[in-house]
Amino acid sequence: MLLEQIYYMVQMRHEPATVKQTRVKQDYVGRFAPSPTGPVHFGTLLAAAGSYLQAKVNQGKWLVRMEDVDTTRSVDGAETDILYTLEAFGFEWDGDVVYQSKRTELYRQALDILKQDKLLFPCLCSRKQLAATGSAVYPGTCRDRTFPEKREHAVRVFVDDSMIMFHDCIVGRQQQKLSTECGDFVVKRRDGLFAYQLAVVVDDALQGITEIVRGADLLDSTPRQIYLQQLLGYPTPGYCHLPLAVGQDGSKISKSAGAAKVDIGYRQAALVHVLDFLGQQPPRELLDTDLAAIWRWAIEHWKLAKVPRESMVLGRLELS
Repeated sequence: MLLEQIYYMVQMRHEPATVKQTRVKQDYVGRFAPSPTGPVHFGTLLAAAGSYLQAKVNQGKWLVRMEDVDTTRSVDGAETDILYTLEAFGFEWDGDVVYQSKRTELYRQALDILKQDKLLFPCLCSRKQLAATGSAVYPGTCRDRTFPEKREHAVRVFVDDSMIMFHDCIVGRQQQKLSTECGDFVVKRRDGLFAYQLAVVVDDALQGITEIVRGADLLDSTPRQIYLQQLLGYPTPGYCHLPLAVGQDGSKISKSAGAAKVDIGYRQAALVHVLDFLGQQPPRELLDTDLAAIWRWAIEHWKLAKVPRESMVLGRLELS
């Protein structure tokens, strides 16, 4: 069924531009897509709650997807711990949990489409060689190489000089010129694993995601994903990037920085803390209620316009 969806999207992409398609109003579909690289911390809970509330307010579906395409970073037992914690906090998702590690054939199909359209090239550059250039922008070293390439290589997508622009419902208008700010980027790694940028684009399209609510740390990668959506003929969802929680020293509260796992023994307080961080101004009385009451209040009072516009916010609790 999913392969048929890819075929349908490709056919739609190649239809003459003069053919007008009847636009049908889509039902809201949101998602939460954690990487199983560690336990749920405060930042993970922020992304989960923000995406969940936005889906509930829009009377839509909320899907859960494990972004474990990079199997080298996955931690044994992390996915089970994440799902257990979500359930303990009262999250209810629609349908089965999707695992990227089980969808490689879908990514291969999308890669083949790009290759057939001559939008890809093999790259033999090592990380050490690229680091030696002193630039974060790919210099185009292997742009003239063609397939097939027998030597071990990554696969990059050609980028052009166009400006990628989109409106984020939290941080506003965004734009990025990939050729000068990123360069040709990797869609398949040297070790044979598909890159996150390709996998997330394919998954969002095939799952029918209409809006993506996630952390501001992924804001910079959004133009690359929109670019791939355009090349593959996929629709572009709406984007809402939530502020990141930072500590007193300004560093991001994250798994990689050793953030503490959320304590489900204090889940009511943690959830109210999340609502406060997201600017929803929860009353102190919520601390004395149960999870169901907190979620009812949160869904009834959720206002995206109240979410702080700053990309980083100090993770402190200030209840009215």
